[in-house]
Amino acid sequence: MILAVLQARTSSTRLPGKVMRPLAGAPMLARHIERIGRARRIDRLIVATSDRAEDDCVAEVAAGAGALAFRGSLDDVLDRFYRAAEPHQPRHVVRLTGDCPLADWELIDRCIDFAVEGGFDYASNALRPTWPDGLDVEVCTFAALECAWREAVDAVEREHVMPFITRRPDRFRLGSLEQVVDQSMHRWTVDEPADYAFVSRIYDALYPANPAFTTADVLELLAAEPDLARLNAGIARNEGLAKSLAAQAKDRPDA
Repeated sequence: MILAVLQARTSSTRLPGKVMRPLAGAPMLARHIERIGRARRIDRLIVATSDRAEDDCVAEVAAGAGALAFRGSLDDVLDRFYRAAEPHQPRHVVRLTGDCPLADWELIDRCIDFAVEGGFDYASNALRPTWPDGLDVEVCTFAALECAWREAVDAVEREHVMPFITRRPDRFRLGSLEQVVDQSMHRWTVDEPADYAFVSRIYDALYPANPAFTTADVLELLAAEPDLARLNAGIARNEGLAKSLAAQAKDRPDA
């Protein structure tokens, strides 16, 4: 069984409530679930949100969009992620995050096939990014996830789920899915108001005529309207993880 766990919450510090903001007439989370639902290799999708009252709306939208919902720790995201997956005992778990409403279901399937066929404990298209920021897919075995859940004590490893695995290539077999044409300069994730403006424009342009628009359609639109990409240019990739690492370094006595 292959289980996808989509992390989503409303308490984003940079853009609060972003997963509930509208895209083409529905909450961003609902549109995201819609896109993930086209993946053929995913057997079940769970939206993992916090047990705080402010995230009741996340669970409601998930259920309305046909996904299961799991409620757990807001801050210990690794615990929330593991506990969402554990009752289902999947062979592989796919990690997706709720700030990526342009998710590419064909790429999700490709990453899953790459992980399974390669026999990797962990595989991703983001170890050495060559796809747009916002199309990240992480796939790990449940056994590797369980090791991380049992052993991780580092704050960054508890908050960001997969670093316990990716930091230990001597222990876990890691696979990096890459493409020849580097598209990593594109920013399609939603962390800042400018990101939301960008993604909204993409949906307004493409969704009405073709709800199943693809990555190729987005790239074609950007080629025709290059000003769109300038809406959120200059924002660093993986800014949240970078901030966590910087805060951790600052708190260390020898920093």
